[in-house]
Amino acid sequence: MKKFKKFYIELTSKCNLACTFCPPTIRGTNYIKVEEFSHILDEIKPFTDYIYFHVKGEPLLHPHIDQLLDLSHEKGFKVNITSNGTLLHKAKHKLLNKPALRQMNFSLHSFDGHEGSKDKDLYIAKVLSFVKEAVSESGLIVSLRLWNLDQDNTTNLERSRNREMLAYIEEEFNLDYKIEEKIVPGSGIKIAERVYINMDYEFKWPDLKEEEDFGPGFCHGLRNQAGILSDGTVIPCCLDGEGVINLGNVHKTSFAEIIEGERATKMVDGFSRREVVEELCRKCGYRKRFNVVPSGEESVVVTT
Repeated sequence: MKKFKKFYIELTSKCNLACTFCPPTIRGTNYIKVEEFSHILDEIKPFTDYIYFHVKGEPLLHPHIDQLLDLSHEKGFKVNITSNGTLLHKAKHKLLNKPALRQMNFSLHSFDGHEGSKDKDLYIAKVLSFVKEAVSESGLIVSLRLWNLDQDNTTNLERSRNREMLAYIEEEFNLDYKIEEKIVPGSGIKIAERVYINMDYEFKWPDLKEEEDFGPGFCHGLRNQAGILSDGTVIPCCLDGEGVINLGNVHKTSFAEIIEGERATKMVDGFSRREVVEELCRKCGYRKRFNVVPSGEESVVVTT
């Protein structure tokens, strides 16, 4: 049976920020219901042990995230959450000491990516306060992310903004070096026990309006990852935030049937031949982060 290393479940399509790097969804606002979430876990249990609360939307907005974490633990899953971190003051008590919670990823670049952000020091202070408390009380892993670097180095704006954030982190963790001196874009470094910082170049979400690339390509979509949107739509990867590659709905068809269906099979077989079958995939720059190796074995350049 196919096993996925990563399985994304979108708790809500709504976000409390409007970041420049993340286009707003054209889907309606939706929050996954607890009973729907339970059904999804039963459907995917044979296929994965790790779930990620992430696609579009801010997972900490979900009013019952504590119940969803408890259900995940009851059914034997480990959970990773990706958050902008702005709602920790409201959701912290729902996260601390939850045995299902394995890792939290904080998108620190959300602060400068959102036009209305105010008081950077207070923002990073609240995130780091949570990080220190959670790590001291549990085995939680934390990734602090700054995925906003300029690949062409045409502007130093983001680097200067990041310096403010990094200086605060360096002081808080008593680092005797500047983080930029040790880190390589696309990778991370350990700054404390189970606390890492990761910096990477900003990437564009795939869009059907972009120009198509008909060259060879490879992706891990439906090979080691898949996802389900908050309305039950099954998608091949975490970047199909609009459900363009709609493989079916898990509330109408079993997940096992969906991933063995014609559309899913054609997509996977195509990537095995280094052929990009889906239009959205031909307009996705992220797949270029994987080497195309004639032997049939993929080589990862940069991973998330």
